[in-house]
Amino acid sequence: MAKTVAQINEKIRGGTVVVVSAEEFSKMARSVDLATLAEEVDIVTTATFAPMCSSGAIINFGHWTPPIRMEEIRLNGVSAYEGLAAVDTYIGATAESKFDPTYGGAHVIEALIRGDDVRLQAHGKGTDCYPTREVDTWINKETVNEFYLFNPRNAYQNYAAATNSTGKIKYTYMGSLLPRFSNVTYSTSGELSPLLNDPYLRTIGLGTRIFLGGTIGYVVWNGTQYNTRRERTVDGVPTLGGATLAVVGDAKAMSTEYIKSAYYEKYGVSLFVGIGIPIPVLDEEMAAHLAITNDRITTSIVDFGKEDHPPLRSVTYAELASGSVKLDGERQVKTAPLSSLAKAREIAALLKAWIEEKRFFLTQAVSNLPTDSFVRPLVPREGGK
Repeated sequence: MAKTVAQINEKIRGGTVVVVSAEEFSKMARSVDLATLAEEVDIVTTATFAPMCSSGAIINFGHWTPPIRMEEIRLNGVSAYEGLAAVDTYIGATAESKFDPTYGGAHVIEALIRGDDVRLQAHGKGTDCYPTREVDTWINKETVNEFYLFNPRNAYQNYAAATNSTGKIKYTYMGSLLPRFSNVTYSTSGELSPLLNDPYLRTIGLGTRIFLGGTIGYVVWNGTQYNTRRERTVDGVPTLGGATLAVVGDAKAMSTEYIKSAYYEKYGVSLFVGIGIPIPVLDEEMAAHLAITNDRITTSIVDFGKEDHPPLRSVTYAELASGSVKLDGERQVKTAPLSSLAKAREIAALLKAWIEEKRFFLTQAVSNLPTDSFVRPLVPREGGK
């Protein structure tokens, strides 16, 4: 019998809800039929902890006396966006300090979440209503009005693995790729990853309540580069990057356990984001998707040594997680994850505990995410239309 989100929430209130992680559910599916699992299990927790460059934070500093219209803003030497209202800003995770390229917006966000003081330097031209021209002061998460993450593209549904065919190291957002196919990097929590467990986004949509950075967050739109036209396996899983999520959450309540800055040598700054999504087991069809295992999830290994990043071979996440894959003939090449499976498991367990403790309830999406969307490339063109 099919279940509804409302019925599952009643089970949470009554203390009878059955919650397991996606990894636990997949193991259960080896010995229990899906119809039984759909009846007995109510919620499956999924999670990921990985670098998500398309992230950032909205901050409102409050008004100076006399007021200033901030038109140039730096936080710990990192430029923040000045094109909002007088004392609002958006700082992107990948923005770099003008003084230290290994330090950027991700470090500022982590510092503020930790409770550190951050130096604010701002300049304005001076107007009749905003006469102050310069501000140089210190802020922290207690002194600002709002400080929340607004991330345009998180939780990629799938992602290519990377290697390098050239004779030189390639420094990339997939880490340092050694010469002549000497390593392969990948970024996923595999069978624990949220959008791999709900490949058609039946339960994830606008307003979905999630775990974000150590607190409650929400899905607020489809993410950028959202692509639902990818080729899919028989399980419905796209074979390359598919759907993405735009998410929001109160950074003042977040933890540096689940939001971490990072620097990739000769590439730049990124932000590790912890996301957990509870997926209701509505019916047997949902149970079948939730039973996915790493040996049934495939991606492509692409060559970052060439400009168009051509695919070299298809590979399962079970192969990638084994520590080596065959590449360049029959040669065994070492693999390494950029994401943290240990952290993802921690998030899935914490989300499970929140639900069992009646601290977290499911939401019915107010609107579904698009089902027919694709990514357009930027191409040279002329004209003003």
